[in-house]
Amino acid sequence: MATETAHPFDIITFDCYGTLIDWESGIADAFLEAARNDGLTLSRHDVLQAYHQLEQVVQREHYLPYRQILAETATRVASALAWPLSADRSAFLADSLPRWKPFADTNGALERLRSAGFRLGILSNIDDDLLAGTRRHFTVDFDLIITAQQVGSYKPAPGHFLAAKEIIGDARWLHAAQSNFHDIVPVNAMGVPTAWVNRRAGTPLPGGVPTYEVHDMAGLAELLA
Repeated sequence: MATETAHPFDIITFDCYGTLIDWESGIADAFLEAARNDGLTLSRHDVLQAYHQLEQVVQREHYLPYRQILAETATRVASALAWPLSADRSAFLADSLPRWKPFADTNGALERLRSAGFRLGILSNIDDDLLAGTRRHFTVDFDLIITAQQVGSYKPAPGHFLAAKEIIGDARWLHAAQSNFHDIVPVNAMGVPTAWVNRRAGTPLPGGVPTYEVHDMAGLAELLA
């Protein structure tokens, strides 16, 4: 195993959904299945486009547990797509979340980083119980877990990152994430090194140029381990 001085960081924290977990497939599959049960065929593209727009709106309005965020977002997405989804059925999305799977490159990369001596953490816009369901899909343990439920806010608000900094202290910290908006921009503003796992081949936002940029988790493991 590499010593801690063999690389420039002691701990790597990750966004979870979109970085480690293929949340777009999870969301789209849940919507398409629920709509099919109502005899309606939805487009994956339309679902995801509406979801990305509307979840941010719901999160900005006021803090709610993420299970409620998912339910409210599902209701609004369904309405936008002319699907008359009743409020009592809007829990389908949260119920599906524990089945969302890691990207094919995730576990191998995490195992390689762990073997190289890094401590690992998750900073996620989620409730504790929902993340517990997701963690069953990972083949490594995490040294640090910070959720929206714990800090009472959603990224890009600074709560997750300030809480992480308090715990991490002077250890050398790298934060890795797919979302330039939710993670890279606010962590850059703190002066903490970032790795953009740019799975969607996006363009960085103002303030969002990362310390490192890779296309997937395998690329991050190759870079650091």
